[in-house]
Amino acid sequence: MRGLVHVHSLAADPSSLASYGMLTDDHGAQWTLSWRGDGVAELRDARGGSLADRTAAQALVNRKLYVSRDKLPEPDADEFYHSDLIGLDARENGETLGHVAIVHDYGAGASLELDSGLVIPFTRTCVPEIDFAGRHLTISRPVEVIGEADQEPKRAKAHGGLT
Repeated sequence: MRGLVHVHSLAADPSSLASYGMLTDDHGAQWTLSWRGDGVAELRDARGGSLADRTAAQALVNRKLYVSRDKLPEPDADEFYHSDLIGLDARENGETLGHVAIVHDYGAGASLELDSGLVIPFTRTCVPEIDFAGRHLTISRPVEVIGEADQEPKRAKAHGGLT
């Protein structure tokens, strides 16, 4: 109606989304947002133009809006933005096991998925150190995550077999 859209905010305080200024969508277009009701917003393009009608609003269905990282408040100690973790080199005993590709958080605790396919629980035990300046994190996989394939050579060696 009148070019308004429904917006689902993932911010801790959804109303703060309007205060970030220019938002960028997943197609590269820029928008400003003004709340008009609970979850209902008016979007204006970079030139200040609003959506003309329902058809224009419907063209934005499922479009994702992003806030520039430099506009976000700094996280508290032991808190991290997912975007800060993406791309970090994941090392175990000095060996790179991959880079953080995705951060999953389904409510029961976050996990890091590496581009190698490995998934690591994002806990202090499994990720004891994060070095943002050095662009890496240290991981310590629990035995359940290491898997049978990684343990086979150790068993063979322990029994005097070939590795």
